[in-house]
Amino acid sequence: MQKKFISILLFFILLNTVYGQTYSIVIKGGHVIDPKNNIDAIMDVAITDGKIAMVAKNIDSKGATQVVDAKGLYVTPGLIDIHGHVFFGTEPNHYLSNGLTAVPPDGFTFRVGVTTIVDAGGAGWKSFETFKQNIIDNSQTRVLSFLNIVGEGMRGGPYEQNTTDMDPKMAAMVARRYDDIIVGFKLAHYQGHEWLPAERVVEAGTLANKPVMIDFGGANPPLSIEELFMKKLRPGDIFTHTFGHLAPGEVGPNGIGRETIVDPATNKLKPFVREAQKRGIIFDVGYGGASFTYSQAAPALKEGFFPNTISTDLHIGSMNAAMKDQLNCMTKFMLLGMKLQDVIKASTWAPAQVIKHEELGHLSVGAIADIAILNIREGKFGFFDYKGAKVQGDKKFECEMTIKGGKIVYDLNAIATPVVLK
Repeated sequence: MQKKFISILLFFILLNTVYGQTYSIVIKGGHVIDPKNNIDAIMDVAITDGKIAMVAKNIDSKGATQVVDAKGLYVTPGLIDIHGHVFFGTEPNHYLSNGLTAVPPDGFTFRVGVTTIVDAGGAGWKSFETFKQNIIDNSQTRVLSFLNIVGEGMRGGPYEQNTTDMDPKMAAMVARRYDDIIVGFKLAHYQGHEWLPAERVVEAGTLANKPVMIDFGGANPPLSIEELFMKKLRPGDIFTHTFGHLAPGEVGPNGIGRETIVDPATNKLKPFVREAQKRGIIFDVGYGGASFTYSQAAPALKEGFFPNTISTDLHIGSMNAAMKDQLNCMTKFMLLGMKLQDVIKASTWAPAQVIKHEELGHLSVGAIADIAILNIREGKFGFFDYKGAKVQGDKKFECEMTIKGGKIVYDLNAIATPVVLK
């Protein structure tokens, strides 16, 4: 039996040598950036059966079902947005939990290179089944979830202030049941000068062995982010809206303020912030409608403090305001001085590690073939934040193609030959 197996194996090796390997897709001549594997060079990428088959120079594309001309373009792992709101529904007054302020994922992901999006707290343990049945199970985009510590999810108003609905045991139970989909827990929008909500979401994270994402709500005076980073959160937990600046009386939940990472009086990064990042706290952009300001981001990056992950906080308000989309957020950080390779890492491999889905975010042989092919367009472009600060840039990211699970799901300029309509 063993000799017969070896003979068959040798036959197929010989057949492959004589006739050459065939692939479903070969991407030719692109500049591959794969942070996990330290690849930053002009290379080809071959795909077979939905997986990465080879990354090398001059792959023979003869016999490939489709060939993609990526010359002059960047080939990266599919982008991962770990802070979006895609629990779209038609229920009135449901905000981001089966409501009209969220967006259906497939309309806003592939066109910007995003193959995986994580809904950040739209569903709680009471509503997760609805989210799964209506959105997750019916989306081409890979949709994962940070489960809200509030059972009702992100319904807004009094629902998110109800500490009696913050049930760590029930949240952890649902997370364990859907271990492959629920990546962690979310606390958002709580307005109060007490630590109970933060403690309960961390308890859920501890019970289920998953990270938590904190949208730190608001208080007057604001709660200490130093205490949050150093005493309440664990290494691997996520602080989102890193570059927000909501002072008392400004935009935000009832005008209630939040402490900033850059001291507005000195324009300097607070020293404990860097120490928290070294401790393992994850700093996420979570751009949102009013959660990014140049007055915070520019001085922080000037001092060499960069976000671990770049994300959008996608919803109908943010996408139609300053945020736009994942590529616009990435562009802003590139223009602020973040290296191209680091911007790609913060949008691919880093978020995959943060959500503990390390099968994603890279182009290793055998990995799921999620790929973004990006152009960096040169020209004159304008960018702004919600306070009206304007920045001019000479380049921006655009998505030419998105491949999800080895299939082309978005092709802006017909760079695949032949075009295959599914």
